[in-house]
Amino acid sequence: MKILVIEDEPQMLDTLVRSLEQEKYLVETASEYESALEKVSLYTYDCILLDINLPGGSGLTLLEELKKQQKTEGVIIVSARNSVDDKIQGLELGADDYLPKPFHMAELHARVKSVLRRRKFDGQHLHQLQNLQIDPDKHQVWVGGQELVLNRKEFDILLYLTTNKDRLVSKTALAEHVWGDYIDQADNYEFIYSQIKNLRKKLKDHGAEVEIQAIYGIGYKLVTA
Repeated sequence: MKILVIEDEPQMLDTLVRSLEQEKYLVETASEYESALEKVSLYTYDCILLDINLPGGSGLTLLEELKKQQKTEGVIIVSARNSVDDKIQGLELGADDYLPKPFHMAELHARVKSVLRRRKFDGQHLHQLQNLQIDPDKHQVWVGGQELVLNRKEFDILLYLTTNKDRLVSKTALAEHVWGDYIDQADNYEFIYSQIKNLRKKLKDHGAEVEIQAIYGIGYKLVTA
């Protein structure tokens, strides 16, 4: 799961990033309005943590931009501004939740998981596709009731493809979602081919009733076998 943290206070930003990464999320950051606007316009995320007070603009204006662009990311406002008016305006603009500072990280994690379940898995804790079952919180996968052991990136790829079942996912979109900002340092997509090859073999060997189709030169699609 890929999360964008938009926060201008360096210590809070660092705390949020470290805490979320410990929960196995892929985390990207923005600390002022323009960089945040650029990221939400160019990339897709599973969840956005959004501060209202930002250098160069307002987080509420970013919410309006997300709405204009018909983006579907889950948004949790994380702000020191705890007025009823701010909460109402944020929720009316499309935010999923509003968490006033200060807060416990355990509460933040619970709210992030809740938003992801609602947005990605219809409120369910487990994601079921044919005989494939995925627990996004525990990073576990089962095929026909038997656990399928995957490495971190194989799991992230499988989860992303299952949330986009029967949709063609481009290599670029897959790389950006699973590897995040690190993709800018890559010369090619050979690292994706290797992970996909291993994941396909594991699914086939365990009798999964889904398969990853390669669309030559474009990307991948997860379909029922």
